[in-house]
Amino acid sequence: MKKKIMLVFGTRPDAVKMCPLAAEMKKRDAFETLVCVTGQHREMLASVLDTFGIVPDYDLAVMQPRQTLFDITTRVLTGMRDVLEQASPDLVLVHGDTSTAFASALAAFYLKIPVGHVEAGLRTEDISSPFPEEMNRRGVGILADLHFAPTQTSRSNLLAEGKDDATIFVTGNTVIDALATTVREDYRLPEQVHPQRRLIFMTAHRRENLGEPMVRICHAVRRIVRQFEDVEILWPVHPNPAVREPVFDILGDCPRVILTDPVDVLDCHNLMARAYMIMTDSGGLQEEAPALGKPVLVLRDSTERPEGVEAGTLWPVGTDEDAIVQAATSLLTDSQVYTRMARAKNPYGDGTASRQIADILERWSR
Repeated sequence: MKKKIMLVFGTRPDAVKMCPLAAEMKKRDAFETLVCVTGQHREMLASVLDTFGIVPDYDLAVMQPRQTLFDITTRVLTGMRDVLEQASPDLVLVHGDTSTAFASALAAFYLKIPVGHVEAGLRTEDISSPFPEEMNRRGVGILADLHFAPTQTSRSNLLAEGKDDATIFVTGNTVIDALATTVREDYRLPEQVHPQRRLIFMTAHRRENLGEPMVRICHAVRRIVRQFEDVEILWPVHPNPAVREPVFDILGDCPRVILTDPVDVLDCHNLMARAYMIMTDSGGLQEEAPALGKPVLVLRDSTERPEGVEAGTLWPVGTDEDAIVQAATSLLTDSQVYTRMARAKNPYGDGTASRQIADILERWSR
């Protein structure tokens, strides 16, 4: 008898990482694979689903304007209760560290349904950074029965917390799988991108960077493009007004800074592949960029991806204006520094994580 397994996700980054797994599992006769999206992101989520050809079986559509963590968590929790009671899956798979992941795992726990955690074991050891993601992933880790860790470091974190070694599986990160689908040789750069300039692709949107940190990041961007006339920066700006307002106020008239609405996953991955370097506070981009051979300046005071720092693919610079400018200057002027980061080995797997997880679940389901 087939095991009924439900994958639940709600944000665009989660969709990028869960869609390859959903596609792999749908190929397997051992499973009846269901997909539930919460809609924690809406427009940003739909484009990813279209890219990977995934049609959700359930859609909670929880997103509302100016939603708070209270709104997201309570709507996902009660919505998942209804979905899980109706579908009665044998296992619920959640991803990463979102409020969707935590609330969905909690709903499954309340209904005594086993939980599998994809991208398990990432830790900063500071429950407030990133906020609320560090708490979310720790909470899911407590509730989960199966832990799919992307790296040995993540596995070690889980063991240190007392998780049973038999429930932990090191698989690599499914985001590397996604790149095989999205990066295209025939991709054409947007018209506003000058092909003869060095392109810096960047994102910044995390809650802990709102306010003064975002202002410092924006001023650093102005200084970088003023210092280097052959550089332009493309920044797809998050729809959160707390991000958009300072970004457009400070950079809206800045030459060679291209501010756009959020781009779909195909554009994001292909722009990264053609960029000179990446500046970001995103967790997913810290994993994707090294697989594409791109140095990453991490615009955060801490990272739950120390493997990338140790491997030399990530350079944590925080949000200090001078530190950002100095690090960018080093990568833009010192070929040895650049080459060392660009050629560092990607620690996040070989693009087979989805297949490995599906194989493990086949053995679990027998």
